[in-house]
Amino acid sequence: MEQNANKEVLLSVQNLDVVFKQGKNKFKAVSDVSFDIYKGETLSLVGESGSGKTTIGRAIVRINPCSKGAIYFKGEKISGKLSRGKDRDVIRKIQMVFQDPAASLNERATIEYIISEGLYNFHLFSTEKERIEKVTKAINDVGLLPEHLTRYPHEFSGGQRQRVGLARSIVMEPELIVADEPISALDVSIRAQVLNLLKKFQRERGLTYLFIAHDLSIVRFISDRIVVIYKGRIMEVAETEELFNYPLHPYTHSLMSAIPIPDPILEKKKKLFVYEPREYAENESQPSLVDIGNGHLVYGNEEEIVAYKKQRFGNTAAKK
Repeated sequence: MEQNANKEVLLSVQNLDVVFKQGKNKFKAVSDVSFDIYKGETLSLVGESGSGKTTIGRAIVRINPCSKGAIYFKGEKISGKLSRGKDRDVIRKIQMVFQDPAASLNERATIEYIISEGLYNFHLFSTEKERIEKVTKAINDVGLLPEHLTRYPHEFSGGQRQRVGLARSIVMEPELIVADEPISALDVSIRAQVLNLLKKFQRERGLTYLFIAHDLSIVRFISDRIVVIYKGRIMEVAETEELFNYPLHPYTHSLMSAIPIPDPILEKKKKLFVYEPREYAENESQPSLVDIGNGHLVYGNEEEIVAYKKQRFGNTAAKK
């Protein structure tokens, strides 16, 4: 995977496969995925529903086991079997914010208990007063009030529930948060508030995010780099503005053509680009993920990579 000498790699996913089995049937959800997340950045995984984004996020927080490959956090392998101490350390340092704010909260528990649960499990307070202070600070930080602590999840709106989910994560003082489509179930006006909260925590706490989404317009606002995924494979990786200025892979073009235009007349005239993956003949070189320069990686065979280089850098680069 591409390396940047000036940046510290916080998490590294290397040649990851995730295979689900049911009886004799097997389904490969993720195939040979590799990427690094640098400390303090937001890396976004983007692709349509079923592309394997959430599966990768769940593999990182160790809900889904890796079938092949490895995941490293701060240089240490965290996939596979871990000692009890290391397991607890990873659970605390890597938190997840889930897509559905209703399903991810225990309806029978008060908000205070939901946010405190991690503190209890990891003994992250020495006195009851300290626990209350940590919980109160977390609820204030996400824009809710201390009086909300005695209520139950069903008494809140979707946006407020997602704030509770965020408070539950940040109270653990994690280093990496896997945000799995945290705003897709929310109203548009609330989405901006939650995104601003995420950016605020990143500034104040030096947090690192893996942000999973299918909407490229949202991703542009929050990401430093973007990984485009199709059917469990990485199609393109680039810094945000590089990707938006020079989208190379046809699948990236198809995702960009689906971004809504806030003008009904232009939206009506817009042509959607549909990606049609082609089969590779036996005599053709097999495709792979290649760095064509500028930290821009694209998936393609030799012929396609030459075309992508020409498209990005002109004729001089294509000859190299």
